[in-house]
Amino acid sequence: MAGFWGARKREREQLDARDTELGRRADAALVAADERIRVTTDELMFAELELGRDATRDLREALDAVRHHLGEAFQLNQLNHDEIPDTAEELRTRNGRIVQLCEWAESLLDDRTAALAEPIARARRAPEIIAGIRADVARLRERLPHVQDTIDRLSGRYSAEALRRIVQSPKEAGQLLDFAAHSADVSTRRREAGQREQANLALETAIEAVRRATVLIDTVDTFEIEALRAESTLDAVVDDSREDLVTARDLVHVPAVATAMVGLEKALAALPSERTASDPFADLTRLREANAALDTAVTTARERAARPIPPESHVRHAIDDADRQLGVARSVIAGHRGWIGADARTRLAEAERVRLELPAGAIAEDDREQALVDARRCGMLAAEALQLAQRDIDSGRPQDPGGWGQGGGRGRGGGNDLVGGILGGLVIGSILDGIFD
Repeated sequence: MAGFWGARKREREQLDARDTELGRRADAALVAADERIRVTTDELMFAELELGRDATRDLREALDAVRHHLGEAFQLNQLNHDEIPDTAEELRTRNGRIVQLCEWAESLLDDRTAALAEPIARARRAPEIIAGIRADVARLRERLPHVQDTIDRLSGRYSAEALRRIVQSPKEAGQLLDFAAHSADVSTRRREAGQREQANLALETAIEAVRRATVLIDTVDTFEIEALRAESTLDAVVDDSREDLVTARDLVHVPAVATAMVGLEKALAALPSERTASDPFADLTRLREANAALDTAVTTARERAARPIPPESHVRHAIDDADRQLGVARSVIAGHRGWIGADARTRLAEAERVRLELPAGAIAEDDREQALVDARRCGMLAAEALQLAQRDIDSGRPQDPGGWGQGGGRGRGGGNDLVGGILGGLVIGSILDGIFD
């Protein structure tokens, strides 16, 4: 007993120590949260000066929410230190709630202030950023004549359809650069007038316009490399396609393969000559699709050859056999409704559901294998339903101590003979009805 009470004492001491530590954490968290609110309020004031009230709305709303919820934390702390004695459980609950509220407040304010860090830094560096924007605009404008020369040179090699995505790039880039320069001027004027929020909006607009103009110009420079890569890939796909046509000749008797071969031959014939302006991207896409269609058809044909498709007559035979077994099971279960349990009825319902999914008309080659599997499963479920029904009928018969004797057909092995008779046809249902009626 001394060991038991000693263990209980140690547990109480450990719990008291944890409660004391939790109380210290709650007091420290309240002090830190209160200081964080004060510091964040000062940060909000400076952020509004830099960015405007609209840009700092999220931080302002977060501060209001934190002040509201920390009011609850201060009330709980006051209850901990009033003259009314509290139980250890009450103190533990309050301190845990105080810590939770303070941690939530710290996390929320961290998230909102972090979101404003980059815009504030950008606003403080606005003069430097605007100078960089103007330099980028001047540098990109110098590239515009070269970009136009590149498009003119490529127009002799590639079709208008291929150049459609870059032909307007010099014009669009020039418009974006003009807009970026104008936005930079607007940002400077608004900042000098003290309209920080409008100045920052114009600055963001100028930065985005320069970025989009850079993308348009770089796209023209990379188009030629991409087109050359597409032409090289097209040559490799042409060689591969011709080899595939030769390989597929031994399967030309398969309709799907023959159709795919014709499609690939047409795609090869439609390729333009070397002297004709072309669209290598579209040509490569069409040829790849035709080549992939032939590969799929050949793969399917070889899989079918390796795994022969069952004749439709075999599938029909399996379906007919399943129908016969279903008919027997239905007859026995319907004739002895009060005797049949849930297991037999469930098997019969599963068999009928599978039967409904079997095809009624002509069975396509691709569906025969699955139809054969489903038909056999349907028959198996019907046979199980019949066996379970026979078990229920046998267990529900009145037990005659003298036995039924040979005249009643209840001799040794009578149950198994009865199952065999049921599986043989529907006649046994009427025999059973006569026995039990």
